[in-house]
Amino acid sequence: MLRIEISISEQRLQLFEQDREIGCWPVSTATNGAGELNGSGCTPRGLHYIRACIGGSEPPNAVFVGRRPTGEIYSPALAKAYPGRDWILTRILWLCGSEPGFNRLGNRDSLRRFIYIHGTPDTEPMGVPRSHGCIRMRNQDLIALYDRIEPGTTVEIFE
Repeated sequence: MLRIEISISEQRLQLFEQDREIGCWPVSTATNGAGELNGSGCTPRGLHYIRACIGGSEPPNAVFVGRRPTGEIYSPALAKAYPGRDWILTRILWLCGSEPGFNRLGNRDSLRRFIYIHGTPDTEPMGVPRSHGCIRMRNQDLIALYDRIEPGTTVEIFE
């Protein structure tokens, strides 16, 4: 059984099989820190699971809007044309909270907040909180993770 652990303080995602680490990658979580409230721009803590794996057949740097590929491939020219876009690239792992009242239901619902693990432009730093609440990864790292997991995989996010 595979599981994912994400450390906000260490800006790190680890993949475990049983109790053995089989992958470790730098990430970028929320600029606003940890928190569960809707509209907070924070990365939610606690137990989650992967509700959906999106984009498995898309090429690296494929652009997503509303969880759908736009047909665009991220490039510096595209970034210049859309300077305000929060780029969601390559793959999406959509998270659902597992703890009612903490990260699920009401105004603390990770799924309704559209909290993802997703790719980001290579120009964005890893190991530094810079997201709007999601967990950002390098595109090649995300592909390596995506190819190993499936919907239902447990994800624990902690400070």
